[in-house]
Amino acid sequence: MNGGLPGTRAALWIWGILSALVILSVAVLYAWRGPAGIEAVLRTGHLSNLTVTLASVTVTWLLGGSLLYLLAQGGIDRENLFAIIGFYLVGFVYVGVLRERVDYGDAQHYIRAAQSISAGQPLPPEYVYPPLLATVLGLLVPVGETGMLLALWLSNVVALFIFYGLLLRMLERFGFSPRLAAAAAATLLLVNTPLLRTLLYTQVNLHVLNLIFLGVLLYKRAPLLSALSLALAVHLKVSPVVLVLAFVLERDWRWLLWFLLSVLLTGLLLFAAHGGGPYMDFWRTALVLAEERGVIFRDSSLDGLFAAVAAFLSIQPQITQAAIYVSKIALGLWVLLVMKRAISRKVFYQAGSAATVHNALPPLMVLMTLAAPIVWEHHGVFLILPFLVLLPWLRSPADWLWYFAAWFLEFTLPTFDFFPWSYGRLIAPLIILGLMWQTSEKPRRSPVFRQIAAALERI
Repeated sequence: MNGGLPGTRAALWIWGILSALVILSVAVLYAWRGPAGIEAVLRTGHLSNLTVTLASVTVTWLLGGSLLYLLAQGGIDRENLFAIIGFYLVGFVYVGVLRERVDYGDAQHYIRAAQSISAGQPLPPEYVYPPLLATVLGLLVPVGETGMLLALWLSNVVALFIFYGLLLRMLERFGFSPRLAAAAAATLLLVNTPLLRTLLYTQVNLHVLNLIFLGVLLYKRAPLLSALSLALAVHLKVSPVVLVLAFVLERDWRWLLWFLLSVLLTGLLLFAAHGGGPYMDFWRTALVLAEERGVIFRDSSLDGLFAAVAAFLSIQPQITQAAIYVSKIALGLWVLLVMKRAISRKVFYQAGSAATVHNALPPLMVLMTLAAPIVWEHHGVFLILPFLVLLPWLRSPADWLWYFAAWFLEFTLPTFDFFPWSYGRLIAPLIILGLMWQTSEKPRRSPVFRQIAAALERI
């Protein structure tokens, strides 16, 4: 589109004039009548949150303007067409959906934790994370709860946009062409219950994933930033510490030293700001969570499954706990076997440096998800990369059938609580592990995958 699409420059000018008129009208009304002037033209819709509504409209308007700019400047070409289409589809869909939410669930937990840590009080029991997030959000306590909610909401929207771009880069790293990466990513993200729940509850998952992806993408080019990224991910949510095993197997001792220093330095900064109390609060909450859990049928962890079975069959707690330990040990051993084969045969990542890290990453991300004492439906976003990097290696009709069954269970089904049928999100990653093991026995790229990639390149 050299020189831009005809008519888009005029459309961009109109967009700019309308934007200026909106800003000018707000300024004039406020100068004329103060807050009452704004209230005279602004109303909260039925079952709506006015702050979120305005944020959604603003973000959507800016997305539309940026698209007009790209079209007017000839910034869209054959090489980036698919990536840009996918970005705007994902952006428009999820920002529109987020506008309809009134209660953003976990945001209130984060806000109360920020208020508590700022006041020197213990972290609330519903806050089950290390103190980094509460400390950062605590800087915004003076702007009030509405301002903190807006900051959380906007940070998740921005994280979604960044996640889309980083996911494309990760898929290209694993051998996907740019067009295929964009098509696969957009397809999975547009119908994705875990991603939807992450955004609707303002969960931190996308921030964690972005830091993990940065840790991998920056690994050889900027090892210090790579280690710092993964260290920050661990300070947001402990489970990514499992991924450090990939770097241990790579035997990159310098990177591991940077990682340990990053973890310690971040922890010392938080300790200097608030003392050791928040870490003790987190530790006590984690112990209570692991030992005194209720039965929730959408908790698709191994702990959740065995707790539900025990409650249904009146099994003794000691037997239940032993079964949980045995199942997690078995899962860990299975992941190690899959990882060993993937590394030795370079299944997912064939050429270039850091082959061990890249081949270990997909099975380790499955372990990172399932090893947690609680696995909510939104945790499924951590499985997006393992699902996608497996695509090129599905060969037989049975492989594809099992794969799409797992895809349906993990990403397509809405959240529901119905024992035992709601444990599909526990079965799905186990299916993916099985496919990783089976397809890596004699790894060959799927002819169907090659045909799809070739067809996309011809468009």
